Amino acid sequence: MSLNSAMYSGVSGIMTLGNAMNVTGDNIANVNTVGYKGSRTMFSDILSNSLSNGSTTMQMGRGTFLSGVTPSWSQGSFESTANATDMALQGSGFFMVKDPVNNAKFYTRSGQFTLNNQGQLVNGNGMNVQGYQVTSTVNGAVNTNGQISNINIGGVQSVPKATTQFRIGANLNAAASANATFATSFDVYNNLGGRVTLTYSFTKSPLAPLTWNYTVAASSGTITTGGAGAMTFNSSGQMVTPAANPALSITGFPTGAAPLTMNWTLFNPVGGALYGDITSYNAGSTTTSIIQDGYSTGTLKGLSVDGKGVISGLFSNGQTQALYQLAIADFASPWGLSRQGGSMYAETMQSGQPLLGTAGSGGLGTVLGSSLELSNVDLASEFVKMIQNQRGYQANSRIITTVDEMMTEAVNLKR
Repeated sequence: MSLNSAMYSGVSGIMTLGNAMNVTGDNIANVNTVGYKGSRTMFSDILSNSLSNGSTTMQMGRGTFLSGVTPSWSQGSFESTANATDMALQGSGFFMVKDPVNNAKFYTRSGQFTLNNQGQLVNGNGMNVQGYQVTSTVNGAVNTNGQISNINIGGVQSVPKATTQFRIGANLNAAASANATFATSFDVYNNLGGRVTLTYSFTKSPLAPLTWNYTVAASSGTITTGGAGAMTFNSSGQMVTPAANPALSITGFPTGAAPLTMNWTLFNPVGGALYGDITSYNAGSTTTSIIQDGYSTGTLKGLSVDGKGVISGLFSNGQTQALYQLAIADFASPWGLSRQGGSMYAETMQSGQPLLGTAGSGGLGTVLGSSLELSNVDLASEFVKMIQNQRGYQANSRIITTVDEMMTEAVNLKR
C-alpha cells in the first residue's frame, strides 16, 4: 500500500508541475501582449494520512496539487506610440468596456483603442470604451453629467462663438500731416460662425493735432452703434479719450444670425486700467496686434488625452474642447477577477463590485496618452521557473519508475 501511495504521490507531482508549466508557457507566450499581467502558481500539499489513530507522528503525505493561479498586478513598462487613442494606466485601476451585443461590462489594462466607422472608441474586440461626457469646463475643471456611456466622437464639431470683445494694438503717427489716413482690418464672428471683416479707418484731425477720427466698415450686416468716433492723445502719446470701452453693434446679417454686439476693449474690465494698446508716437502708423474672442465652427482634426483621462478634440478653428473623461474602475480584490480572454476581466463574487471613478482620484492611477502598458512578464524569471518545473517533473517521474522497480523486486521475492 505504501508503494502505491508513493507512486500516486509522484503522479500528483507530475500533474501539478505539468499544469505549472502551462502557466509558465502562457506567460512566455504573452510576453508581448499589451496590458497582459503574468500569472503565478500556488502549490499545496495534499492532506496527509494518519497511519496510527490520528497520531501526528505517523502521518504520511499523499503528494501535491495546484491550489491556485493568481495574476501579478505589478506595473508594466510603457511604450510611446503615434496613436492618440492609445492609452495606458499608471497605477491601479482598469479601463471599462461594454459588449454592444449583450451590454456585458468588462475591464482591461490594455489601452489599444481605435475609432470604429461610427466614431465610437472601441478596443480590439469591438467593445465600447466607457466614459463620462463632458458638459462644460470652468477654469479648466471638467464637469460631467455623471452618467457613464459609450465614448462616441462621431459627428463632433466645435460650436461657433460670437465675438464679444476685441482689442487693436496700433500706433498712429504723431508726425503725420493733417487728414493723413491709416486703416487696419481684422475678422470677427457672429453666433452662426459667419466671418465679418471690420475695417477701422483713422484720419488725423486738421483742427486738433492730437486727435484722430475713426470710422468702421463691416463686410456684412449694418453697423448700428459705434460706427464712428474720435481718439485724443496727450503729449506723451498716450490715449486720453474715449474714457470707456466703445460698443460696436452690427445687425441685418443675410444668414439670419443674431445681432452682433462687441466691446472695443481699451480698458481692462477688471479695475478699469488703460491697456495702452493705441498710442500716438512719432513713428510710422502700424498695427501691432489684433485680439478677439470669437471663432467659427470647426471640424475635428485630432484628439489628445491628459493625465485625468480627459479626451479633448483638436478642431480646425484652432479650438481645443474637452469631450469625454474615461471611466476608471477598481476592485477590492483584483485577484478575484475572472479572465475572459482578449486581455479582459470580469467581476466575480471574489473580486467584489467595481469601484468607479476617474483617473487621478480616489487612489486610481493616471492615464498616459499615446502610450501603451506592456506585459509585466519577466522572461528571466519565467525561464528559471521553467527549469524548476522541468526538474521537478523529472524527479517525480523518477519516483514512479523507482517504485515500479521496487514493486518488481517485491514480485520477484516468489520465484
